[in-house]
Amino acid sequence: MCNRYRLTAKQAEVMATFGVRPPYEPDETFPAGDIFPTGKKTPFYGAVIVQDGEARRLERMEWGVPTQVPSKRDPSVKLTKYVTNVRNLSSSFWRSMLTTPARRCLVPVTSFSEYGSVPGEDGKKPLHWFDVPSRPVFAFAGIWRPTDRGNAYGFLTTEPNSVVAPIHPKAMPVILHDEDFQRWLEAPWESVRDVVAPYPSQLMRLD
Repeated sequence: MCNRYRLTAKQAEVMATFGVRPPYEPDETFPAGDIFPTGKKTPFYGAVIVQDGEARRLERMEWGVPTQVPSKRDPSVKLTKYVTNVRNLSSSFWRSMLTTPARRCLVPVTSFSEYGSVPGEDGKKPLHWFDVPSRPVFAFAGIWRPTDRGNAYGFLTTEPNSVVAPIHPKAMPVILHDEDFQRWLEAPWESVRDVVAPYPSQLMRLD
């Protein structure tokens, strides 16, 4: 699963790409560096685009929706797990967010990574990066919800295409086409669930 991605574009470019109305925030890289999942003790933030009435806005959120899972040592003890990738779309945990347009978001991305399955000479699995050359900034199909620590988001995954599969055969993020942004943020779930599909491999690149 994708647990590391980048958003190296500047704020103004991101906001203009996803229809956020000006005035924009200062034109600086946002957020800086690679984006990692949140942790129990240390929060990590990404940027998402949410629909706010008739307008869109950019918001910082933690990447990882908290849920309670039983401890392996003692099932009666509940542990907090931060879920970053949404695959089981029939789960009741995700369904309330998927079926509520206001709980969907766009996750701006410039590239994402997956570890290869074969270790290199140093014994470590190589990290591979994927992007969409024709789209300097693209978007994952995201969901979000309020939590005790603030708002948190995750994004949907699906079957990998022929570019991602040789590196990570289990799944790839759901990358939205530009024309699907509005549908994802506003349409009923049954009429928008068709976006959950592998992105065309001919439009992607492996670095």
